[in-house]
Amino acid sequence: MQRRKFITLLGSAAAWPLAARAQRTDQVRRIGVLLGYAQSDQEVQSRVAAFQKKLQELGWIIGRNIQIDYRFSGTEPGRIQADAAELVRQAPDVMFASPGQIVLALQQATHSIPIVFANVPDPVGIGLVKNLAHPGGNVTGFTSTEAELAGKWLEALREIAPGVTEVAIVYSPANPAWRGRLRVLEAVAPSLGVHLTPVGFRDADEINRAIAAWVNGSKCGVILLPSVSTMAYWETVVALAARYRLPAVYPWGFVARTGGLMSYGIDVTDQYQEAATYVDRILKGERAADLPVQAADKFELVINLKTAKALGLTVPPGLLVRANDIIE
Repeated sequence: MQRRKFITLLGSAAAWPLAARAQRTDQVRRIGVLLGYAQSDQEVQSRVAAFQKKLQELGWIIGRNIQIDYRFSGTEPGRIQADAAELVRQAPDVMFASPGQIVLALQQATHSIPIVFANVPDPVGIGLVKNLAHPGGNVTGFTSTEAELAGKWLEALREIAPGVTEVAIVYSPANPAWRGRLRVLEAVAPSLGVHLTPVGFRDADEINRAIAAWVNGSKCGVILLPSVSTMAYWETVVALAARYRLPAVYPWGFVARTGGLMSYGIDVTDQYQEAATYVDRILKGERAADLPVQAADKFELVINLKTAKALGLTVPPGLLVRANDIIE
């Protein structure tokens, strides 16, 4: 996907009153998009395609009445800040961003341009909005998971691998949401007879060393917490799980579909489509401050039977019945 360039307009759109900007329905509107992923990531490309398709269904056609400028910042903080500042200087009518760290960078760069987000776990807790019903600023969107979902990951791991008593919680220190999820996991763990070991990492070498040092037998399992960084290294975690024969639960369905044992989480692509509806409403004159933050309502459980067999696991019938997708 090639980066689209905005059409240059005279003056600064950021200085125009909101009402005046809302009246420009006969002109090409501009959308800035900042995503904390690699542009080459096939899953990200699929999400972007869904976002654009929904906009098209709502009447917004690229090259006719909208232009979209994309930035794929990855996980490097300096680049995220630079791309956020660059997009803000372009003064788009509205911006779309994901996930949380990226939205925070945009919010720091502007308090006037409307920002719509998707796949953000705790927008109130990390300071993006005042409350879900009345965001109150220039930011709104669709929250991905409540911290309580973390307990479901641990329950699912114990259900598919009842012998597991030691669980590594793999997370990125750069994502502030990991603390809330860990608290939930720690509250659930005693009732399941599980001991947790938090494993933070910043690169592939670090996670390789940490897991190699931690594994101590056949009763070990892994839960991968969602974040920009952990998504960048999911293949490393899947490979480690296979090498050390570790049952693992992931937050994204595409991981289980491509070799991971099991996943449970939101349908992120659906959130990108929902975000497009908010972009549409803002372009038609509504304010981000008046659009409530909405929670995810589509979740999917994906089980990879081939990986389960390789690990010597028999998937319980009750778990199979609840699965949205079974990979054979």
